[in-house]
Amino acid sequence: MFKAGAQKLKDVVEARTHRWHRWAEVVLPFLVLATALVVRKADWDLVAEAKFKVFDTYQRMAPRVWDPRLPVRIVDLDEETLRRHGQWPWPRTLVADLLRASCRGAGVVAFDSIFPEPDRTSPPSLAASLPAAASEARALLSRLPDHDRALSRAIAEVQAQGCQVVTAFALTNGESGRETQAKRPVLSRGEAPESFLARYKDVTPTLPVIERAAAGNGSMNNVPDVDGVARKAALMFSLRGKPVPSLAAEAVRLAQEGGDKAVYMLRATGQGESTGGAETGLTMVKVGALNIPVDSNGGVLIHFTPADTPRSVPAWEVLSPGFDPARLGGGIVFIGTSAEGLKDQRPTPMSSMAPGVEIHAAVAEQMLSGYFLERPDYADGMELTFILVLGSALILLMGRFGAAWCALLAAAAIGAFAWGSWLAFLGRFGGRRMLFDPVLPSLVVLAVYMFASLIRYLRTEAEKRQVRGAFSRYMSPDLVEQLAKDPTRLKLGGEMREMTLMFSDIRGFTTISEQFDAHGLTNFINRYLTPMTQIVLDHKGTIDKYMGDCIMAFWNAPLDVPGHEVLACRGALKMIRRMNELNDTWKAEAEVEGRKYIPVRSGIGINSGPCCVGNMGSDMRFDYSVLGDDVNLASRLEGQSKSYGVDIVLGAKTRAAAAAFAALELDLIKVKGKTVPVHIHTLLGDEALALDPRFKALVLKHEAMLAAYRGQRWDETDRLRLECEKESEALGLHLAKLYHLYEERAAEGRAHPPGADWDGVFTATTK
Repeated sequence: MFKAGAQKLKDVVEARTHRWHRWAEVVLPFLVLATALVVRKADWDLVAEAKFKVFDTYQRMAPRVWDPRLPVRIVDLDEETLRRHGQWPWPRTLVADLLRASCRGAGVVAFDSIFPEPDRTSPPSLAASLPAAASEARALLSRLPDHDRALSRAIAEVQAQGCQVVTAFALTNGESGRETQAKRPVLSRGEAPESFLARYKDVTPTLPVIERAAAGNGSMNNVPDVDGVARKAALMFSLRGKPVPSLAAEAVRLAQEGGDKAVYMLRATGQGESTGGAETGLTMVKVGALNIPVDSNGGVLIHFTPADTPRSVPAWEVLSPGFDPARLGGGIVFIGTSAEGLKDQRPTPMSSMAPGVEIHAAVAEQMLSGYFLERPDYADGMELTFILVLGSALILLMGRFGAAWCALLAAAAIGAFAWGSWLAFLGRFGGRRMLFDPVLPSLVVLAVYMFASLIRYLRTEAEKRQVRGAFSRYMSPDLVEQLAKDPTRLKLGGEMREMTLMFSDIRGFTTISEQFDAHGLTNFINRYLTPMTQIVLDHKGTIDKYMGDCIMAFWNAPLDVPGHEVLACRGALKMIRRMNELNDTWKAEAEVEGRKYIPVRSGIGINSGPCCVGNMGSDMRFDYSVLGDDVNLASRLEGQSKSYGVDIVLGAKTRAAAAAFAALELDLIKVKGKTVPVHIHTLLGDEALALDPRFKALVLKHEAMLAAYRGQRWDETDRLRLECEKESEALGLHLAKLYHLYEERAAEGRAHPPGADWDGVFTATTK
């Protein structure tokens, strides 16, 4: 009876111990998970810094590609400039000279510096510093022109000529009581949006005599993150409760058509709007006609370009006689400094000491191009959901499936989230470049997993080993290991085939894209790519890949396609006709929507030759693609379509195989990266046009013009060129740029004869 009672007591204790262990296995990991969620939500400095380091790494791995077509430049007060013209601050008369020189190549000039005090070198200032005994000298100096007013007059002068000037001010938290002049009002919509801006109580302004003359006025402040690194820029600040713009926002406002009359609009969440789980705050800053997505405090994340981009022009060169104003891009110019002695250096993800003016320039470029890094308002909610769902799943599944399967689940989920974070940064999801933090959610899930595993280990190591052993016998190998062990399933390699390659690209795509937001741009590119793709497929071509707005296609692989050169040419002609139809549609839509219509034109390069086609890539990832010298030549031909002002450029082999089509020889050219010259042609029409007597006559005169050009008979070249231009216009062919090119070459040849050994080859310097 005693033994029975003891056994019963033992069973009760074991049952209670088992229940406690089961309770501990679930509750304690959930407490860890809840703690982690609180830490993540609080976004403590240590947590924020870990997130920043990941995003910095992304930027260094894939920096923004600088586009020289973006009209933003920097006039740099570098070390050499200060050596030549003296240390800063300069006399305001010299600043005025720099302003005039900059305005010859700019539409907006913004000073990334303030002029808070009168110029000490100005005659009135010098007069005030003289003793009373020097009354004659004081009187003489007082009558001389004031340097500050000279700069003010220079501002008025250049603005009268169409170059807008933006002065700067620095926001502080002092108590000087000074004021600055806002140039345009800031309107608002929503829940008091100005309350979400970075707040300042005081300002150090530019002198009123200078500030009043300028068309714009903006804050030069940069607000770094907690670790001191500049990763974003505020477009708006709050000065004594009133919103004021940043220097970059003010420059972009004035750079727009009618920008001197444009206003700002701040929009905050509220009034029934959904915040996607985020706290209320700003969602949009409208700068003139541009809608700029911002974070809750009115900032934009900066996607930096590499540190050595050639957007900067030394100020001493701008001041030099003979400086070419075209180097300043004709748009926005920021006057700033990279000189270390002037202490305007900021750490960024790309550099530990980057000139502060580059931050303003980068923000302006992104605003003009509509290109932004985004931390979506739902990002925090998504990351917290990932932590909660995966952490809870691990805790609940640990007892059923064991640590091994849960480790696989955690690794797969963490890997998928990390890979998705990288793809989001690259803009692979709808073209938007978004920032999602893969590190902290992964660490939290890993911590939950490890804690849950530790609890199970403390409960029974033997059972844990048994579960591990069971799952290790039944767990499937990883996919990469399967491929490594069974290379016959998928293998790399290819074959040599005679193929025709096509590259098609939209010209001036950056300019076109600026009129759309992310959704509109996606819709536009899809409407373009869909019919163009269908035309390629209808003509038995294969789409290799899309590269933004560029289409790469090929013929005669993987299946034989007889007459593939002819099919590619016929498809290209149809693509141009379809593009004209799309332009008619887009023009009508633009008129209805009241926006500017920009005609869309594409360039097409077609070439034929032997290529290697097959599975290309690595053992981990590959695509069915094509490689070879003739592939590269096709790409170069597409680039040359813009240079010659034609829609379609053919290589010699393609032209020979499609001899029945209407085409004209363009040139004998060495394309960039090649040493052997090739004859290139422009495709103008099908067999019907080729049989037109007028076109046949044009062909004969065109060939005679090329013969005269290559024979250095410049007068004959000009005479035949004029006849060709007239006959091409009668046929409705747009070849004016081509014949103007030969007009320029004939003039150059007449002025600078190339010599008797000249072979008529033109060497291209651009792709």
